[in-house]
Amino acid sequence: MRTNQLDWDEERLWRTYTLLTDLESVFRSLKSELGLRPVFHHKEERADGHLFITVLAYQCVQFLRLKLKAAGIHDSWATLRETLSIQRRVATTFRQRDGRTLHVRKATGAEPELMAIYRTLGVSPEPGGTRKLVA
Repeated sequence: MRTNQLDWDEERLWRTYTLLTDLESVFRSLKSELGLRPVFHHKEERADGHLFITVLAYQCVQFLRLKLKAAGIHDSWATLRETLSIQRRVATTFRQRDGRTLHVRKATGAEPELMAIYRTLGVSPEPGGTRKLVA
């Protein structure tokens, strides 16, 4: 590892290195999820918008991770994404006896790891609630 910061001790250098690798990992993930890769902006305001959204998303991720770390959850962003991706929203359609159709949308049950995250963040384990539509 090389640096131009000659007055830093080993601990500060290592903390900065791990922060940068974490930052790169989160940015890579978020840019893919937000559809911001690859970047071919030909106008400065688009590049500025791209940078703004990326930094804003990173700040949101870091805020969530800080709250989770305070509760003893020290997972990486990749692990948190994997845990959060388990829960799905499903739609089911039923034909009723009177000929009408009942559509029901509901979230699947949250796994224990996900429940711990929801409790820490004060988020409902049933996002979107249950929605019923008779057609």
